[in-house]
Amino acid sequence: QIFQPLHTLRNAEKELLPGFHQFEWQPALKNVSSSWDVGIIDGLSGWTTFVDDVPADTISRRFRYDVALVSALKDLEEDIMEGLRERGLDDSICTSGFTVVVKESCDGMGDVSEKHGTGPAVPEKAVRFSFTIMSISIRVEGEDDGITIFQEQKPNSELSCRPLCLMFVDESDHETLTAILGPVVAERKAMMESRLIVSVGGLLRSFRFFFRGTGYDEKMVREMEGLEASGSTYICTLCDSTRAEASQNMVLHSITRCHDENLERYEIWRTNPFSESADELRDRVKGVSAKPFMETQPTLDALHCDIGNATEFYKIFQDEIGEVYQRSNPSREERRRWRSALDKQLRKKMKLKPVMRMNGNYARRLMTREAVEAVCELVPSEERREALRRLMELYLQMKPVWRSTCPSRDCPDQLCQYSYNSQQFADLLSTTFKYRYDGKITNYLHKTLAHVPEIIERDGSIGAWASEGNESGNKLFRRFRKMNARQSKTYELED
Repeated sequence: QIFQPLHTLRNAEKELLPGFHQFEWQPALKNVSSSWDVGIIDGLSGWTTFVDDVPADTISRRFRYDVALVSALKDLEEDIMEGLRERGLDDSICTSGFTVVVKESCDGMGDVSEKHGTGPAVPEKAVRFSFTIMSISIRVEGEDDGITIFQEQKPNSELSCRPLCLMFVDESDHETLTAILGPVVAERKAMMESRLIVSVGGLLRSFRFFFRGTGYDEKMVREMEGLEASGSTYICTLCDSTRAEASQNMVLHSITRCHDENLERYEIWRTNPFSESADELRDRVKGVSAKPFMETQPTLDALHCDIGNATEFYKIFQDEIGEVYQRSNPSREERRRWRSALDKQLRKKMKLKPVMRMNGNYARRLMTREAVEAVCELVPSEERREALRRLMELYLQMKPVWRSTCPSRDCPDQLCQYSYNSQQFADLLSTTFKYRYDGKITNYLHKTLAHVPEIIERDGSIGAWASEGNESGNKLFRRFRKMNARQSKTYELED
C-alpha cells in the first residue's frame, strides 16, 4: 500500500474525508446548500467582514455538519448491517425509522502556539468542536420501543470522537466563538426538523438525528447557556441553588434548569418587566445574564468532576495536616509549610510529582486509599485520621457511579447505595469538616452530592456522556501541530 503512486494514496485518503458520499435531506435543510460533495470548508464561510486583525483564512476550518454525519454513518455501515442481522431483522424491510443519537463536545485548549513553526501568526488558543455517534436504533412497525442496533462501546475514546470544527479562538472570547459556531448551530437546528436519506448496505434508508451537547466542561456550559461565570453565587448549571443553600442542604436538589427556561429568563433579564432593582432582577433570573447560544444537556462532566473533587480533597489534606479545625485563619506561611509537607509525602509514598494545575492523572492517583494512608501519617489525631479514611472510603464508593459507561451493569450495588453514601458524605462534611463548608461548597462537589442519581435515572450514564473523547483528541491535535507545549523542552530539538 505504501508503495502505490502518490495520487492513488491521495484518492484513498479522500474517501475517508467527509464529502465523499451522496445523500439528501427530506425536507431539504433550511439555509443549507443541498450539495453533498463538500470537504473541508472555511469556518467563517457565510461571514463577510471580520472584525479582528487575525488573517481570516487561518482562523477556523470545519466540515459541514450534515456531510460529517453522513461520513460517520458510512463508517458504521458494517456495524449497522451487523446489528440488523443480530436482531433478526430483514434489512430489505428496514429502510426507515432509524434514530441516531449524537453526543457533542466542545473544549478550549490553551497555548497551542507553534514552538518553531513557520505558519501564519495566529492567537495562541484553540477550540475544538466534535461529535460522537452514541447509538443507532430502529422502530419496527407494531413495536412501541426502538430496537438498538448499534451502541458505541468506547464513547470516550478519541477514535469515536469525530472533529467537526477547529478554531483558533480563545474560548473566553464569546463573540468570536459564537460567530464561528453560529452556522454549526443553525445546521444542527435544521437537521433536527428533517430526515436524512442515504444509502446504507446498498439500500436508501432514512435517519433522524437527536443531538445532546454533554461534552462540555462547566465553563463552556455557562458560556453557551448564558449563565454567570463559575465563581457566581448561583453555583449550579443544573439547579437554581445558591452557594450558601448548597452548603446547608448538600443532597436534596433536583434538576430545574433547561435551555428554554434560560432563554425565558434572559428575556426577563433584558426587559425587566417588573422594574426591579439589579439585585432583585438577578435573583429572579437566577444568574442568567446573557443570551443562551446553544442548547446543552444539563449533565455533569465526569472528568472535571474528578479533577474538581481531587482539588478539594488536596485542600482538605493540607488543612488536616495543619489541624485547621482547632484554629481560625492560619497565616500564609503556615499554609505553605503544610502544602510542602503534603507534596513531599505524596512524592515519597505515591511517587506523585506536584503539579501546577490539577490534571486527570494526578486526580486519579490522589483519590485512592494509599494516598489517604500516606496523608494520615502526617495527621496528628487518630480521630481525624479515621474521619479522613471514612471520607475517602465513601468517595470511592460513589465515584464509579459517575465514571462508568454503564453503571447499572458495571457497579449496580454502588448505584443503589449512591443516595445513602452521598448523604453520609454530606453529613461528614457538615459536621467534622464544618470549618471548610460553612456557607460555601465547590460547584462540582455540590453536583456530585446532589444530582448524580437523577442524571443517571434520566440518561442511564454520566461517564459515557463526558468530554473525555474530545480531551484525548486535543492531545492528537497538539501532536499534529508539532507542538508539545505541556511536556518538556527536549521535543524542540527533535526536528
